[in-house]
Amino acid sequence: MPEATQTRHEHHGRYPQAASVEDFRRNLARVRARMDAACRRAGRDPAGVRLLPVSKTKPEQSLRLAHAAGCDLLGENKVQEAAAKWQAMQDLGDLRWSLIGHLQTNKAKLAARFASEFQALDSLRVAEALERRLQIEGRGLDVYVQVNTSGEASKYGLAPEQVAAHLHALKAYPALRVRGLMTLAVFSAQAQRVRQCFIQLRELRDRLRQDAPAGVGLEELSMGMSGDFEIAIEEGATVVRVGQAIFGARPLPDSHYWPHADTQATS
Repeated sequence: MPEATQTRHEHHGRYPQAASVEDFRRNLARVRARMDAACRRAGRDPAGVRLLPVSKTKPEQSLRLAHAAGCDLLGENKVQEAAAKWQAMQDLGDLRWSLIGHLQTNKAKLAARFASEFQALDSLRVAEALERRLQIEGRGLDVYVQVNTSGEASKYGLAPEQVAAHLHALKAYPALRVRGLMTLAVFSAQAQRVRQCFIQLRELRDRLRQDAPAGVGLEELSMGMSGDFEIAIEEGATVVRVGQAIFGARPLPDSHYWPHADTQATS
C-alpha cells in the first residue's frame, strides 16, 4: 500500500463551519474527492468505501442542512444526544442513526429504540442488554466490534487477542448482526504510527475470517476520521467516520467529549 500519505491532524479544530446546504455539498464533494484519490492509490473501487458523516455536538439546524445536502445516515457519539435529535427530526423519514461511541448498559434501552447501527461493541454485558431490548422492540441492529489497536489505556475496545472469543460468544445474540470491526487509531501526526493501527485491524480481520462463526460477518472495517481517513482507505477501510471536515470544527477539544478517555477521537 502507499506509504507517503500524511495525516491531516494539524487541521483538527480548524475546519470552517458549514452554514448552508451549499457549504455541506462542497465539503462532502471535497471529502469524497479525497476518498476517491486514496482508493486510486490503493487500487480500490471507491464504491467499496462508505462515508459516515459524524454530527456529534452539532445542533439540529446543522443536521437538517446536512440531510438536505444528501446525508441520510449520521454518526453520533452519545446515545442521549442522538436520541434527542432522532425525536426532533422524525419528520425526515429516511434519516438513520449510527452510534459510534461507548455505550453503557443502562443506555441500551434507548439505543435499541432508534439506532440503525452500533459501531462500538466491546463487551458481552452491552451485547446482552442490547439483545434483550431489541427483542422487546422487535428490531435487529448492525454492530461492529471495537478493537483497541493502539494499546492506549485511555481507549475503549477489546484487545486484539480477545476478539475471536468475543465473536464466537456473539452467536448467542441473534438480534445483533455483526458486520465487521471498528478501531480508533492513535491520534498522532506520525503517519506510520496511525497506519500501523489500521494495518493491525485489517490483518486481524483477515485472520478471523478463516474461523468466523456462521452468521458473523467480517466484511466491514470502520476506521479513519477527518485527519487520517485517506491512510485508513489505503489500508482497507470500508467505512470512514468524518465529522469536522464536513460539519466544521467543534468548539471544544475531543477531550471534552470523551471524559473517561481523554485521547479518543472518532471523526
